[in-house]
Formats: sequence, structure tokens, C-alpha cells
Amino acid sequence: MQGSKVKMKMSFVFAVVILFSLPIIVRSDDAIPADKAQLGSWFDKQLAVKKPMAMGGGGPPKVIRVGIGGQFKTVTEAITSIPVGNAQRVVVSIAPGNYTEKITIPSDKPFVTLYGDPKNMPVLAFAGTAAKYGTVDSATLTVESEHFMGVNLKVVNSAPRPDGKRVGAQASAVRVGGDASVFYNCKFYGYQDTVFDYKGRHLFKDCYIEGTVDFIFGSARSLYLNCEIHVIPGDGNAIITAHARNDAKEDTGFSFVHCSISGTAPNAVLGRSWFPYPRVVFALCDISNVIIPEGWSNNFHPETNSTVYFGEFNNRGPGANMEKRVTFAKKLTPAEANPFITLAYIEASTWLLPPARI
Repeated sequence: MQGSKVKMKMSFVFAVVILFSLPIIVRSDDAIPADKAQLGSWFDKQLAVKKPMAMGGGGPPKVIRVGIGGQFKTVTEAITSIPVGNAQRVVVSIAPGNYTEKITIPSDKPFVTLYGDPKNMPVLAFAGTAAKYGTVDSATLTVESEHFMGVNLKVVNSAPRPDGKRVGAQASAVRVGGDASVFYNCKFYGYQDTVFDYKGRHLFKDCYIEGTVDFIFGSARSLYLNCEIHVIPGDGNAIITAHARNDAKEDTGFSFVHCSISGTAPNAVLGRSWFPYPRVVFALCDISNVIIPEGWSNNFHPETNSTVYFGEFNNRGPGANMEKRVTFAKKLTPAEANPFITLAYIEASTWLLPPARI
């Protein structure tokens, strides 16, 4: 498992944008409630204040439609129609159906929303692999623009499951590198490297993510809120996260709050030391016995035991028992967990908008 990304590691290091440490000021209303039943009303309250910059400065959103009854047959055609440097939010409404295409939202087209029917989600699928495109460019959906929003989508990398023999079989469903991006009620399907959480500040809320090895990886500062993380057996151990933090000064990391860890893999871990300083926290989560008692892996690099930040706080379920955890896993105190269980972790008060509605 540890050699699957050796070829891309050097290029990835140079590609990562380092976000240097900034103080995180936690207001009491930013803190995620410990009672999951209060999550919905609390979240709605957080988003009650409008953020004109995130909405785009060109007036109300423009809606364009893809599929049956729409102006465009493909999502790519719709994205191409958006002018470079657009200052107005554009909602691309995608009709139910299967869309076999490799989609990119370029960096010069901000304020784009891809919107699907919550009762009949469109399926965006493509079979890109690292062998053909490189891991960085293997994704079905690539988001390079700022202020992107994905709502009610199924995003699939339909490439064959890696078998441990084929070189470059890893394949991402989504790569998100645009800052201030959010996914609401989206489902991501793949095996190895499903979600490439590349760089920037992101929120994944009410999402489903499925995979085998390193299926949430990258160097972003992201909050996963009320998501289901579904682990299926990999080639060897199954691994949820591989966070690419290369220096203690990088203000990046993955925080999972009120998530559920489900699956069928018999030997999964919450994360591994891909880079020397990974930072991953699971808080207030339901963790099934898909996670082994040790919980985490140093990826056969014991020198990282003193540099990783693998934290757990008030999790529940048979996989949450920390009695046999590796020595480098940290049982967080409330004060230590506080910065990770708040929308302030991704500075959401400056950019986060509620999900689009049509």
C-alpha cells in the first residue's frame, strides 16, 4: 500500500499550496453541537447571514440546464458556455441520467454550482486511471475554481478495481483544489484514491464516500460533517485517509465530525503517515468494527510517530475503543478538540453558502 503513490509524490510536493498557520477564533455559535439531533437547526442558523462575495457580485444566480429539456447535452458543454472570469454565480442544473464525461471546472470560472435532483441524482462517471492520466488528473470531476458548490450529485470513477498487480490502477472520483468549495448531499464512488481533497478550504456535508485505500487524501483543510465513510476491502489493509501535510507550519488537515464509519473491510485503519506531518481528527463519530483496534498506521515509518497528529474525541461504537490504539494516536481533551469541531476550522463565516435550490 505504501508504494502506490511514489511516482507522484515529488510532483505533488511542488503542487501543494502551503497555507501558513492562522489563528482560529472560535465563537460559541460556530461550535458544532455535541448532540447530533441539533445539527440541522444549528447549521441553518450559521448560514442565515448572506455573503455577497461568495454569491458572486453580478446579481442573482443564472441557471443553465443540462440533459432532457435543457440547453446543453453534456455538463462539459455547459461549463464551456460560462464566460472566463465570470462574476455571477451560475447554477448548472443537471437532469437525472448518466453522464459519461471527464469534467473540469477551470480556475478562471469561479462561482459555479453543479446541481442535481435530490430524489434522482445525476450520475457523473468516467474511467480515468493514474496509468493513463496520472493520479492528479485521473478524476471524473476536477474542481480548480474558487467558490464551487456541488449539490445532489453521484460522482463515480468507473475504472476497474485495483488488484495490487496493475501499475497505476488508482483512480479518483473527484479532485477539488478550488478554495472555499462545498459539497452538499453528494455521493462519491471509487476504490483507491476516491476523493482527492487536494488543497484549499472545503466542506463536505451529508455526503457518502466509498473506497478501499487512501480514499480520502490530499493537502486540504477540510471539514467532513455528517458524512458516511464506507470502507470496502482493499488489497491488504484498507485505509481511509492519507493526509499530505509536509511541514508543521502548514495549516491543513482533515476533520471528521458526526460522521459514521461503515463498511465490510475486516482490517481498516483511520489513516496512515503518507507525509511526515499528517493531521486528521475524528470527533463525535460512530465508528464500526471495520476499524482495527490499533486504529492508525505509521506506514512503516516509525520516525513519523512524533510528528503525526492523529486525534480522536468522544467517538462511539466498537471501532472507537482506544485501549489498544497505537501510541502515536491522541485522545483529545475538549480544549484540544475545540478547534476541529467548529465551522471556524475552515473559516466558513467568510464564504460558506447554503445549498442551492431550484
